Amino acid sequence: MSLTPQSYWAEYAWTGGRVAPGVVVETTAEGRIGAVRTDVPAPPVGAITLPGLTLPGLANAHSHAFHRALRGTVQAGAGTFWTWREVMYAVAGRLTPENYFALAKAVYAEMALAGITCVGEFHYVHHRPGGAPYADPNAMGEALIAAAHEAGIRITLLDTVYLSSGFGAAPEPHQLRFSDGDAEAWAERASALSDGPHVRIGAAVHSVRAVPAGELGTVARWAREREAPLHVHLSEQPAENEACQAAHGVTPTRLLADHGVLGPRTSAVHATHLTAEDIALLGGSGTTICMCPTTERDLADGIGPARALQEAGSPLSLGSDSHAVIDLFEEARAMELDERLRTRTRGHWTAAALLGAATADGHACLGWPDGGRLEPGALADFTTVALDSARTAGPPPGLGAETAVFAATNADVRHTVVGGRHIVRDGSHQFVRDVGGALRAAIADLSAGTAELADEGNPS
Repeated sequence: MSLTPQSYWAEYAWTGGRVAPGVVVETTAEGRIGAVRTDVPAPPVGAITLPGLTLPGLANAHSHAFHRALRGTVQAGAGTFWTWREVMYAVAGRLTPENYFALAKAVYAEMALAGITCVGEFHYVHHRPGGAPYADPNAMGEALIAAAHEAGIRITLLDTVYLSSGFGAAPEPHQLRFSDGDAEAWAERASALSDGPHVRIGAAVHSVRAVPAGELGTVARWAREREAPLHVHLSEQPAENEACQAAHGVTPTRLLADHGVLGPRTSAVHATHLTAEDIALLGGSGTTICMCPTTERDLADGIGPARALQEAGSPLSLGSDSHAVIDLFEEARAMELDERLRTRTRGHWTAAALLGAATADGHACLGWPDGGRLEPGALADFTTVALDSARTAGPPPGLGAETAVFAATNADVRHTVVGGRHIVRDGSHQFVRDVGGALRAAIADLSAGTAELADEGNPS
């Protein structure tokens, strides 16, 4: 799609590793940045003014869109990851292509309001309840792609292999709609999905407990042949590690390494409970680590060794995962603040490094290496944070990166541009006018569908 070239004048912008004043960003008809000029004291004629600090677009590297329906319903009372999972399965069982599209469109619009320009959707709800495929076997995945398009953001659909309830055991009833039967059948179905201007197709191994060891190589080979991203939930819970040791005599990380899953195009999500050997394997292979601090603390997972992993050679990215909140600024500062709690020392990452995880490194692990930076030739994806709100007012503009990372929230995002299109203007989504209303309606519709879907059974 050809766009009208546009000029934006940012009061301040994060470019070249610094906060620069008076930055003109020119976009092209192809949705890329044609030029960046700094120290321009006033907006040129025809330029759109962006007051505040303009940053490269944020990349949400790990999302389960339907988990947004759980917000507020699973925070009360005691429990563990495993009790939370049962509630999550109940919601997954009510999804259809139609109501998932409506929910995901609203969730992705919420992301745009938070400055997120690209999402990695870890997608495993593939089939009807009971496991029968839809007439279009990729109806659910295509619904997510369409939802991202209408919300105005990019998507990497990480089509996920989920075959077992645990180390070779058959799927439980509520997991049947996740499974393709085996990895070859998954690969055949996933191969029908296509990249596009705002879409990348990647692969995911749900976890070592959900994909038998003998099937891991098929998934890794599929991703390698396509040079596609490959993501995997890794060692989120000690119980997974213990079960893997019992089944295979090795840690989940070692199992993945032995079957060719790790590498520079692979991202390990969570990576919370690791041995020293695990850290060396992940870092030595260049595997990206996707930290999801707001989910990891919400589910009482623990604090992962992010600093040690980075020092070993793993790039870091960030995700909102279960969407307890959708706020990449909170994810970025939480990674630093959690490490401070764990070590009782400060200053493990600079604001610039945390912004890198939320922008360039996040885009790279999702298959968009030309995103996440304000420079000529890059994707014209950027977001502007107010510097005059009750949270951000006060610090000098030169400390804008520190202000954004350590003080701003999603509520401070005023503008979001994706591919040169002005998606969020003055804090309002231009295509989903009432995002809160859309979320309420989609979640209410999902809840109302319970009885109908429970009676649906397993149609042919």
